[in-house]
Amino acid sequence: MSAPSIRARLLLSLLPLFILAEAVIGTVSYRYVLRESHELFDYHLRQMALSLRDQGAVLPPPGPPDDREQFDFVVQIWSADGSKIYLSHTRSRARLPERATLGFADVVTEGERWRVYSTLAGGRVIQVGQPFEVRERIAAAAALRSLTPLLIFAPLVALAIWWLVGQSLRPVERIASELKRRDAQRLDPVPEEELPTEVEPMVRSLNGLLERLRRAFATQRAFVADAAHELRTPIAALKLQAGLVARARDEASRGEALRELNAGIDRSAHLIDQLLTLARSEPEARAAAGAATVDLARIAGDAVAQMLPLAQARGSRVEFAAAGTAEIPGDASALHSLVRNLIDNALRHTPNGSRIEVAVTDAGQAVCLSVDDNGPGIPVEERERVFDRFYGRSAGDDAGSGLGLAIVKAVVDRHGGRIELAQSELGGLRVAVHLPRAAQATAT
Repeated sequence: MSAPSIRARLLLSLLPLFILAEAVIGTVSYRYVLRESHELFDYHLRQMALSLRDQGAVLPPPGPPDDREQFDFVVQIWSADGSKIYLSHTRSRARLPERATLGFADVVTEGERWRVYSTLAGGRVIQVGQPFEVRERIAAAAALRSLTPLLIFAPLVALAIWWLVGQSLRPVERIASELKRRDAQRLDPVPEEELPTEVEPMVRSLNGLLERLRRAFATQRAFVADAAHELRTPIAALKLQAGLVARARDEASRGEALRELNAGIDRSAHLIDQLLTLARSEPEARAAAGAATVDLARIAGDAVAQMLPLAQARGSRVEFAAAGTAEIPGDASALHSLVRNLIDNALRHTPNGSRIEVAVTDAGQAVCLSVDDNGPGIPVEERERVFDRFYGRSAGDDAGSGLGLAIVKAVVDRHGGRIELAQSELGGLRVAVHLPRAAQATAT
């Protein structure tokens, strides 16, 4: 079950919040208008009583009786001796209490609540009262009228929220539309113009991913093309050697042809093994971030021990030196392949009986692995090209697959290190690999 969309989440969050805000504002406004209305009615009661006090004489209520029936106030005046001087006529025909409390008071007479204001003037007590039912009806009507704008604008505001949410999500929808058009043939970056601040980091990360994918696909296509090209020659040679075996006329010729066939098979197997190693060592294949801590000195020592039989077969000497442990974060298998390929490259490109020195030293924030030989070295103008795939510097039986230094470069890049080629003190080539002690691997 898929999660709700961002639009749905925002609307389900904002609309209930807006409704709650409307309810709170409406309630507060309703109560405020009610209170203000009652205060206004109290003001009218007091003003009416004060105006009667200042008249000095009591006048009969103006107008015909029908008009007096609509009068919602009761006016009652008492003399100092307690006799009633005046009582107005109302439709309720209610009478106020004969005892008056000066100022405002709430009284109940004949089962009806009244709000009464009483004042003393010239030996007379003037009372003005109004039914609570009338006050509350008028106040409630005024309060409800105050809510009319909220009720009218609530749907408009809800529509505005819906529209604004849609407009805010327009960049995300545009990015989604752009990404839908991307495939293995089209991995160009998503445009980053006019993006919200919150979305911009995500788009930059996506563009970084697209760039890494583009390079990975390009590398894969180049790798497949190069591998197909390089495998064509040994397969053709194997076919030719198999034909020589079939056409051999005597045991000696057949034995020589079989030896050539086996040598060709070994070279093809070595090439395939190097291709697989290179594929596993590509930075795009697997990042070294989060790799386990390994001892480069021990790995280099094991690789030297593994390569000693090949060196002895050539009459060459491989020396190894390490000053204690050299722990770095990395892939032990890949680093072992790195050292082994460096030694194999040195053996293949130096004469028999050569000297090769392998050393692991401390370089501060990094560990340095160096391989020196006393061979012919590499001309300065070729040092950048030797890391290309299938670039060979020798021919004949000692010719390698042309992948050794390409594998070394891929492993170094995976571990965030760097590799240098220079003139060795032994007279030949010096390969120095610097690998950081802290994880700095890259997947690019």
